Amino acid sequence: MPTAMITGASAGLGRAIATALAPTHTLFLAGRPSSRLDRVAEEFGATTWPVDLANTEDIETVVEPIVELDVLVHNAGVAYPGRVGESAVEEWSATMAVNLLGPVALTLALLPALRAARGHVVFINSGSGINASPGLASYSASKFALRAFADSLRADEPALRVTSIHPGRIDTDMQRDLIAYEGREYVPEQFLTPETVAAAVAQAVATPLDAHVHEVVIRPR
Repeated sequence: MPTAMITGASAGLGRAIATALAPTHTLFLAGRPSSRLDRVAEEFGATTWPVDLANTEDIETVVEPIVELDVLVHNAGVAYPGRVGESAVEEWSATMAVNLLGPVALTLALLPALRAARGHVVFINSGSGINASPGLASYSASKFALRAFADSLRADEPALRVTSIHPGRIDTDMQRDLIAYEGREYVPEQFLTPETVAAAVAQAVATPLDAHVHEVVIRPR
């Protein structure tokens, strides 16, 4: 069975992606050790990998045993709501560390394994990676940069498939924090479900090998 590593799989969209890929892939769940991640791993018979995207120095050593990897899904991310004038440099640094530098470091560490499998790298980006969103200054910047990294990886590694997923707002804890910042009532029905976005990820991964899905843009109806 092909292998798939998913970051940020302990809840929300990451857990939904694990659910969508579990029937067809052996799962490697990467993230900070936690009881929630352990429960997801137990449910799917998956292996956990103690990867802290904010600590790039240890990533290469952690994933060194992986010699072949079919799919890498970059899902983990953070957002600090705030307009430019409200933001702090520390928030920009923390956002870039998890949303950009961590995925870069993990991809580079796993590049030999991905090449060996002629694998597929999926980046969970955002609508904010296409059009900057008010109140999400550092998040939008990190997602624009992540899209550029995905495009560069696709251009420089033609043996790999590289897909950027750009969903609109999703019903997750991160979304609740953003709506609270905006001072609005949270209405889950206004947003995409994690399962809908996970299905798009699974469909991109299942695309026959004669095709290459570069980008997927999903918006709530």
